[in-house]
Order: sequence, then structure tokens, then C-alpha cells
Amino acid sequence: MSTENELFSAVDALLEQVAQDDLPAPAERKRLREAAGLSQAQIAKALGARREAVGNWETGKTEPRPPKRAAYARLLEGLAARFPAPAADEPAAAPASAAPESFTAPTSEPVAAPAHAAVPPARPKAAASSTTRPAASSRRPGAKKAVANKTTAPAAAADPCFENGPLAVIDCEDGQVSAYCVGGLVLEVPAKSIAALVDWTVAEARLGQARLHRNGRDADPILVLTASALERYGLPAALSQEEQRAGRLAVGHKVVKQIERAGLQLTQRGFGPWARVYRDPEGSKRRCVQLCILPWNALDAREWDRKDDPQLPTMHPADLARYLGLYAARVTTPRGSTATTGLELMTALRPPTRAEKDPATGEFTRAFNDDALAQLYPVVECEVPDEHPLLKGKFARHHLRTPAEMLMEEPYDWCRPLTDEECANPYLVVIDINMSFAAAANGLTVGLNGPTHLTGNPAFDPALPGSWLVDLSHIDLSRVQIDGRTIDAARLPSPFTPKGDSPEGPAWYATPTLAYAVELGFDVAPIEAYVRTRTSRYLDSWYKRLRDAYMATMADMGVTTDLTGSEFLEAMARRKQVDPTMALLETAIKATAKGAIGKLRQRSRGQVPYYEPYPALNRETWRPDIRAAVLATQRTGLHRKLMKTAAAADLYPVAIGTDAIAYPSPGPTPLDVLPYTPEGKPMPGTFRLGVSPGMVKWQGTQTVLWAEAQFEERGEVFNIANLIKTDPAAGEGE
Repeated sequence: MSTENELFSAVDALLEQVAQDDLPAPAERKRLREAAGLSQAQIAKALGARREAVGNWETGKTEPRPPKRAAYARLLEGLAARFPAPAADEPAAAPASAAPESFTAPTSEPVAAPAHAAVPPARPKAAASSTTRPAASSRRPGAKKAVANKTTAPAAAADPCFENGPLAVIDCEDGQVSAYCVGGLVLEVPAKSIAALVDWTVAEARLGQARLHRNGRDADPILVLTASALERYGLPAALSQEEQRAGRLAVGHKVVKQIERAGLQLTQRGFGPWARVYRDPEGSKRRCVQLCILPWNALDAREWDRKDDPQLPTMHPADLARYLGLYAARVTTPRGSTATTGLELMTALRPPTRAEKDPATGEFTRAFNDDALAQLYPVVECEVPDEHPLLKGKFARHHLRTPAEMLMEEPYDWCRPLTDEECANPYLVVIDINMSFAAAANGLTVGLNGPTHLTGNPAFDPALPGSWLVDLSHIDLSRVQIDGRTIDAARLPSPFTPKGDSPEGPAWYATPTLAYAVELGFDVAPIEAYVRTRTSRYLDSWYKRLRDAYMATMADMGVTTDLTGSEFLEAMARRKQVDPTMALLETAIKATAKGAIGKLRQRSRGQVPYYEPYPALNRETWRPDIRAAVLATQRTGLHRKLMKTAAAADLYPVAIGTDAIAYPSPGPTPLDVLPYTPEGKPMPGTFRLGVSPGMVKWQGTQTVLWAEAQFEERGEVFNIANLIKTDPAAGEGE
């Protein structure tokens, strides 16, 4: 005869069976949770489930199984009694907690695609049909394909070849290897080795990102390997000192040999933090996978993370997939450092070549695009860095080139003593220009071809990008009038040198600097020049892509374009607590913009002896003249606003570090110092608080007494602009 416990167990089993079909629709599950003010993590903890599982139940990707299903059904039934669904003609009630969930417990809904993201052109049907669909065993049991809805994701998802997103985070738990994709999708990985993992990714995983330009190429899939994945596949948890110096595993390592035995190949960079593993293409189809090895510092904390409090090493794989998936959707698939990725984005948006049909033969051949950096051209002596092979034998080894020998277009690094009048102010307020280098690139005309040497005192032409040897030492800024007012030039830096000093003789300048001198009303008489005659606004599409990514990310944190000055300051102060994921994404986007401009004149990293060719010189995008033009535009644009601000409010900076400007102020915030009209609007042409690139935000505040103590301690006036930071993690030169 059955015992009472056995009878109860049988009844519980029946109840669980009945509960198989009594769950509300996925959207209603989410509504009930939000109406109660509960997080997915709270429900997961109560049910003994993972937070990702609760997210999948709410999106319909998976369904709960016994015994959790009955408990989940009971919870939803109780919530439905307390929070009934609104009538059809009534608006739905707002969730009890309006703030997004934190980064440590984000929703597992598909990654939101920015409204601005352009959908890349579809791949040809033949290419799409040639890709093998994932085997049923490649998905975790019960997992479903990511479902597109208003919060889904990357534009690349429109291509069936890349339906699982641009990348996956590979993690191993209890002997099971899983691939965490964007949108909360988790795939079961059957591969037992790195070689098998690469082949599985190419054949079954359906990862990658569609091209951003019709003449470009699709991005290769990225696999991010966690520490547990390294252990599972026989890779060391960290590179040895010798391997770190080489930047790769030793050639004799068993995994490298395993890759070779499988018929796979590595690029010349070898198996390092960012390793490319590939087979020869099948026709036009690439078979390449990039591995991002997280424990080997592939994602540098200074660019991708909080440099003082790194989050990525301990981040859950699903969270990491969400973060990198958002970056890929809004910027592009990561390719290494943010600087490398930013440079690759330029090429992806303006591909150097295209396929062109030969009318005579009917064959397709490679043709260069007129609006892109497509070829290597001779370089100019004044534009290259000191270690460049062109300078071999020209100067002594430690010779410091003068402005007459070298183009010195750099951002400001300037400071001056405070006047007695300025010392009467209690504070120094520092404002910082949003994405200043990217903003300077917007609308900038740059040269695409090689240099033409002009001699014999050529006339200056502001339409020709290049480098000009000119003597600007005669310019007296104290004669300049702005809006009918004469500016106190002694309290402003010169716009013609990074240190703010007046020029002392002939020097090389980029076109934007001389164009600004002409704008101020001064004569410009070049001695010689190197100019480019084929021009383009090459960086416009690159700027717009980064601008839209930045604006969408800031909007996700509640920082929008319609905020007043005080509302903007409040939103900026709390943004990192609103959604730490987006805070990391903000950092990565700004680093991408800044790093890519710097990489246009990448210097030798010591790979080769001084004056020997180094790898960066083989890139079509190694263009120091374009970097110089961007930096000249940033510096002169900043000076233009300094002049306008001085004319409007008799307000002068005391220090400038790249794009951070320190002003004496009667109060502790930018609202106390920036000039406004009687109607409460920013004075035209001056600095304006706001989120858009080129507008300014608050970097920090210190007292004037603090600044004077710093000067007294060091015995000199040094640049204090970048020392004044409310947020210690804030970057320099965004």
C-alpha cells in the first residue's frame, strides 16, 4: 500500500504535468515580473535557475522544465492575481522599477540595434545557400533560434549566413563547452580541439557580420576564449615572458602543431592574443576565424574596460557577449585593439578596391576606388616620424628636429600662471570636448594620392591638403578683433604651436592651420609645399558611424540631446550607475575614435632597428599627413572657440591638455563659468554643454588654492588640466 509521501509525490507529478501548458505568453511573463518590480536574477535565485534561463523564458527562446516549471507557473499565477493585465483600451502600467537592470544582471533579451544602423546589402543568394546550416546537435538542448523583435539586434542578423551574430564567447562549465552569442542564444559546442572549433565555427556556427559597404567584405567570426576554454583546449592560462615579448605562443607548442596537422594556417602574427586561423578560401568564400584570448589581455583594460577596476576577467560569458555584440552592431566587429578596429572601420566603409568587369574578356578584375586610400605612395620627409627609413643618414641619431624640419601638428599642451584677478576666483572648472578628434574629422578634406612638391614660393590654396613651409612669426594676435572686441592675446595660446608659443621662424604646417591664419586676417606666404591633388572627405562616413554609436550609447544611459544644462550634468553624473554595460561601451567607442587617428601615423614599436622598415609602413592607411590635418583642425577649432568665449565674457583659460580646458570660476560647475545669453542660451560660437561630439562635458573641479600649491611644490607652471578629474577613470584626449 502506498505511503502518504508516495501519494503526495504522485500528486505533485500530476500537477507538474498539468503545468506544462498553463504558462502565460512570454511577453506576459515579462510584464508580470516588471509590474512586481522583480529582476530576472531574483526570480532565478528563487527557482534555483540561471538568470539567462529566466530571460530565455521571457523571450520564448526556451521553456522551463520540471520541477522548475510548476514553481514558475505558481509564481506567475500569484503575480497575475496582484497585477492583472490592463484592458485593451488602457495603457499598460509602467514597471515598478524604471531603471534598467545593472550590468551584473542584464536582461538576456536580444541586443538592441541602433535605429540609425544601416542594413548592409544582402549577400548573393548563391553565397547564402552554399553555407551549411547548424546541425541540431550544435544547439544546447531546448535552445531556440534568436527571435527578431523591436529590441533585436545587429543589422548583420538580416543575413541568414550570420543569424547567430558577429561573435561568440566560448566557455566551459562542468565539461560542457558552450558558445554564448548575442541575444542570449547559447550554442552547444561539440569541438574537442582548437582546430575542430575553427572548423565548427566556419561550417555550423553561422557567425560573422555583413559588410558595411557593397565593395567591402564580410567580417570574419570572432571567438572570445575565456580562462575555462583555454584549459579545456590545452592552452596556457598566460603567456610566458618570452612568449609575451614575441606576442605569440612558441612554434613548438602542441596546439600550434595541432593546427598545422589539421591543415589550418596561422597568419604571420602566429598564435597570440588575437590569432587568425584559416583554411584557403573556397572560391570567393573565406574560411577564417579570429580568436580573441581574454586571459592573454586581448581586450586591454585601458581601452575596453575600467582601467582601475577591470570587469572583463570576471564577467559572465553572456554579459561579455552582450557588450561586444553591442560594439559590433554599432561600430564594427572587434579586430584587435580599439585603434586597430577604428582603422579597419575606415577601410570597411571606404574599401580600396572593387570588382570590375572587363568588357573585352567578360572577366572580373580588381579596380581601385577613387574615394579610398587604395595604394602606397611616396612619403614626405617633413611628415614622417624620427625612426622612418627615409631619414636614415639625414640627421644624427639623437637629433631633435626643428619645426622647419618636421611637421609638428599636435593637440594643445599649454598652461600659464594665474593673474591676480583670476586668483580671486575660488575654483578651477575643467570642461572636456566630446570626441574631439572624431569631430575634427567631420567634413575635413584630405588627400588620397601621393604628394606633389611645389617650390618657388607657391600661392597658398586652402583647397589643397598637404604640408606647407611658412614663416608665421610676424603674426600678432593682439591685433585680432572678434565681434568688435580686441582679445588679450597674452592670456591665450597661439593657435600655431602645440605648446601655445608664438612661432619663431619658418615651420611646416598642415593646410587647416594656414587656413585659420587666413581666416584671422593674416598674410600667408609659403616657401614650398607638398600637396595632394586628389581630394575627398574620406573620414565623413567613419565619423558618422562613430557619432551615431556614441549618441545611441549615451541615450541608453539617459544622456540625450534635449536636456538642459543642469539636466545634462545630472545625467552624466549618474550614467555609469544607470547601465554599466553602456559605460564600458562609451569608453570603447571613444578609444576607437582617438586610437584610429593616432594609428594613421603609427610609430615603430621596436620590432626592427632604427631607420629600418616596420610593418605599419606597408599599409595604405599609414598616412601621417591625414593625422596632421585632423589634429590641426582640432587645435585651431578649439582656439576659435577660445577666442569667441574671451570676446563674449572676458573669460580666458589657464591650462589646456589636448581637449580639456581649465577656466577660473566663481562656482564649482560649468554652469557657473560658461557664458549664456540673457535668454539663458549658450553664447553663439562658445563652448556648449551637451552630448554631441564637439560639445563639452564637465571633467572636474579643483580650487585655485590647490593649483597654486601644485605650482609652488614643483617650482614651475605645469599643465594641470588633465590632473583635474571628477572621474579618475576619465580618458585623456577623446
